[in-house]
Amino acid sequence: MTASVPDFTSLFPILIALVIAISLRNVIVGLFIGLFVGVLQINGLSVFEGIGLLVRDHLVPQVTDSYNAGVLVLLGFIGGFVALMEGSGGGAAFAQKVTRYITNRIKLQFSIWMGGVLIFFSDLGTPLIVGPAFRPLADTMKLSRAKLAFIIDSTASPVAVLVPFIGWGVYIMSLLEQQVQALQIETTDFAALISAIPFQFYAWLAVLSIPVMALIKVDFGPMRRSETLTLENPSVDGVANMEGLPLATVKNARASYVWMPLLVLGAVLAWTLVPLGFPFGRVSGADFRAGLSTAYIAAGLSLVALMAYYGSRSIMDSVRQYLEGVGRMTQVAIMLLLAWALGDLLGVLGTDVYVASIAAQNINPAFLPAMIFLVSCLISFATGSSWGTYAIMIPLSLPAAVAVGAPLEVCIGAILSGGLFGDHCSPISETTILAATGAGCDQFEHFQTQLPYALSNGALCVVGFLVAGTLSSVWVIGMLILAQIALMMFIKQRQNQQLR
Repeated sequence: MTASVPDFTSLFPILIALVIAISLRNVIVGLFIGLFVGVLQINGLSVFEGIGLLVRDHLVPQVTDSYNAGVLVLLGFIGGFVALMEGSGGGAAFAQKVTRYITNRIKLQFSIWMGGVLIFFSDLGTPLIVGPAFRPLADTMKLSRAKLAFIIDSTASPVAVLVPFIGWGVYIMSLLEQQVQALQIETTDFAALISAIPFQFYAWLAVLSIPVMALIKVDFGPMRRSETLTLENPSVDGVANMEGLPLATVKNARASYVWMPLLVLGAVLAWTLVPLGFPFGRVSGADFRAGLSTAYIAAGLSLVALMAYYGSRSIMDSVRQYLEGVGRMTQVAIMLLLAWALGDLLGVLGTDVYVASIAAQNINPAFLPAMIFLVSCLISFATGSSWGTYAIMIPLSLPAAVAVGAPLEVCIGAILSGGLFGDHCSPISETTILAATGAGCDQFEHFQTQLPYALSNGALCVVGFLVAGTLSSVWVIGMLILAQIALMMFIKQRQNQQLR
């Protein structure tokens, strides 16, 4: 039985999950062991009895819950659609089509950036589609491979986390829903995520930093050295001779394989959700998932039909690829099940009550978002996983936010921003590795050249969350963008002075 007054021991499962996740660089193992320790805490049983109870009382109920089942089904549809898009060759065809209009380095950087923004549906697919497509042109125009990797990395996860109707949004909403119910917050998971979008400071700064720096023509830190060496002599760019991934070779691949399914996706989503008040009114989670499922099925069918019509892939080949994509979501599904189960278990232990009481006694509400952001940054950088960070931080942070009266949307934005920080720049992050691979760049070179930009944006985020913790205004992001522009102009001015 749980003690009537929760104490520090109620933190054991989440702390153990965190330590193991960081030590082993594996969030799933950490969540499972943390959950198992919590089961033993509650029941005081032997190891084997504990495993049986873990499965029967904590994992199976999560699978049979109608909300959770709907999320898992939707993730399968998303995974299948993304696999079709990635394997269609449409992304590479689209990128190659726009290269004819690129005549200088500024247009090249904007084109790479736009390619990453448009292929928003897959953070892991973006580097492997955009990178190889633009790599030959980058070499021709003497844009360093490190800069190419930085641009595609800044339009992978940072773009994906801002889109509420793809896998990232569905995953985050599923974690928010559990806390909305437990804390009896008068909102929906969808509304909570939408309200946090203006406060996802790191994502906005990462995405917008590319056009800002391209227009100002500024680089600093190791990136400046890499760009200078490439301009002077491309062969000395330490990554120029590496072989990257080849472009997807699909017969009769067309740019329409990208825009047509996305057009169908948007149209069906609007047709199903606009009558319910989307995007301005509140839409229930069940209606939103149903609309998304319908839209993704329709988009997938349209892409299968397009590829069959133009002779790129047979229908059965597309079906096989779709099912492979569904299977790729298994790891995400496991992480979600463990996160849901751990969240419920922490409620039984009273962890939320304990954290809320400590926060109410010791934390100024205005400082809480900045604290959440910094802790999330440390966890995500150490684990290389933004989704794992969200699974750990959402059930810890939201009870504290409610207890002290901190603005909930700002705290959610702080969690999402901090989790994104590590995913964007950690040397062990999947997107960091794939961005380097897609650009044909050494992984450490990419990490080293990107880190100063990530740290400067992170510092601006700390200031932003300190301000937003007091004002809770959506205009804070505007202030941060202006500060980012001013910082880049100041660096450019100092560099010009040094050259005189």
